Amino acid sequence: DRAPLNVQVTQRDTSNENWNLERVSFDAAYGKERMMAVVLTPKSGRPPYQSVIYFPGSGVLSMSSSKERRDQIPSFVVKSGRAVILPILKSTYERQDTLKSDVQNRSILWRDHVTMWVKDIRRTVDYVQSRSDMDSSRIAYFGTSWGSAIAPINLVVEPRFKTAVLLVAGLAMEETRQEVDPWNYLPRVKLPVLMLNGKYDYFFPLELSQKPFYRTLGTAGERKKYIVYEGGHDVPRTELIKETLAWLDRWVGVVR
Repeated sequence: DRAPLNVQVTQRDTSNENWNLERVSFDAAYGKERMMAVVLTPKSGRPPYQSVIYFPGSGVLSMSSSKERRDQIPSFVVKSGRAVILPILKSTYERQDTLKSDVQNRSILWRDHVTMWVKDIRRTVDYVQSRSDMDSSRIAYFGTSWGSAIAPINLVVEPRFKTAVLLVAGLAMEETRQEVDPWNYLPRVKLPVLMLNGKYDYFFPLELSQKPFYRTLGTAGERKKYIVYEGGHDVPRTELIKETLAWLDRWVGVVR
């Protein structure tokens, strides 16, 4: 159920030539917790901005501050005139707890954390829609590695995303509970999805992980696209930028 966000702005930084940075906090969707987010709004373009919610790779589970490795945030998206929001998910950055690994399993702890991550993403969408300078109808999902592997759950449970970009996505091989298994959500994904992968990815092997993930996606026809590059658990940055921005232009809209 919707509940007040009770937003507080904890930092504003306008020193970057390409974007304004805000750190905000708001009520989480569980317990009495507060969650945070890093918000980058472009200095180019005009509001209301399209927005991209970024779910990062699992390295953030071992980082104590969201000021670490800020270069992981897809800044090229902000430079294109769109806002990027990095939610501080349960167990990551300043919200670290007992869970330290993204390896899925059958524990209640894992099930409960997946549930909280999905709620964190949905709460972040609530936050985006509360801002007058962001277009509430033009919200995209961008996942990297861990954020791509878990994406099917987010994309099914949260209907307000218009499209998704999944960088180095694939199926995890470990067993988990049915209710939090991304495999069970894949056929129910219907929105446009761009999937970018490396041919020699050691986390998500081409034949065993990537291709089954893509084939099982419920998105039909030209609304999904899968590109494989020479490389491992990454793709060439120039290709990432080109394909991502073209995809956002197509399915969310050209920035005016």
